[in-house]
Amino acid sequence: MKSKIIIGTRGSKLAVTQTNMVIENLKKHYPNLIIEVRQIKTTGDKILDKSLSKIGGKGLFIAEIENALKNHEIDLAVHSMKDVQNVVIEDFEILSVLKREDPRDVLVAKKKISLLDLPEGAVIGTSSLRRMVQLRRLRPDFQFKLLRGNIDTRINKMLNGEADGIILAAAGLKRMGWENRISEYVDIHKCIPSVGQGALCVEFRSGDREVKDIVSALVREIEFKCLLSERSFLREMNGGCSIAIGAHSTEINGKIELEGFVCDDDNAAIFKSKVVGNIDEYENIGIELAKKLMKLKEEK
Repeated sequence: MKSKIIIGTRGSKLAVTQTNMVIENLKKHYPNLIIEVRQIKTTGDKILDKSLSKIGGKGLFIAEIENALKNHEIDLAVHSMKDVQNVVIEDFEILSVLKREDPRDVLVAKKKISLLDLPEGAVIGTSSLRRMVQLRRLRPDFQFKLLRGNIDTRINKMLNGEADGIILAAAGLKRMGWENRISEYVDIHKCIPSVGQGALCVEFRSGDREVKDIVSALVREIEFKCLLSERSFLREMNGGCSIAIGAHSTEINGKIELEGFVCDDDNAAIFKSKVVGNIDEYENIGIELAKKLMKLKEEK
């Protein structure tokens, strides 16, 4: 086994916190393993005045990190699963690690009120099409404003009056210890999360058996299969950031229940459905849900 590994991560407070969580758990299994952290600034961190759909999508948060992997500058990387493209190129492999955190979206507002209690025409800070189209169904009067940046940056922008509230992932706030800032947890069926939201994954070079063996100690097999069903759905739908799409899976009595939605090409109409199947059929469950939703779109 390797005596030392180098982990790559984005430099945001949340990314570093998540990486430290992985390191802490690796140390429990391998107390003598030397672990070095290398922070890497990504394009997604540098361009903050445009929505992801206009600058290239999710891969912008990991492209530079993958280059470091390819060049053997790092041995593995820690990502939020939702930031990983729906297709991982053959040079790399991913594994989900640790317990998945709360996958829901949340409202953070100056006053701890619900979405329904926000004033008429309230301005909501988000750059996510997925969140916008689903929240419009709850409150058609909402106005949306592009707010990107780290969690603390977005919260400060809201507190300084740029928005009446912002929508964030519960997982990030909880990992940062900022759960007390949450005004409301949004019902997961009314605002279906991004694929992989709340989950962490590690990425490493394909064929690097030593690194895979090390991180496999942190894999929760059932949760990983649930996540793979979500990713199978996303891959079949060819979904990125230019189309509003989401999915969430749960394991119930040895079966995966996968719920998802997709919008029409104008991001106006929403099509939702659900598939239940045996847990080892995770790939097919995602494909089946995608086919059901594509059929609903075609029949519109």
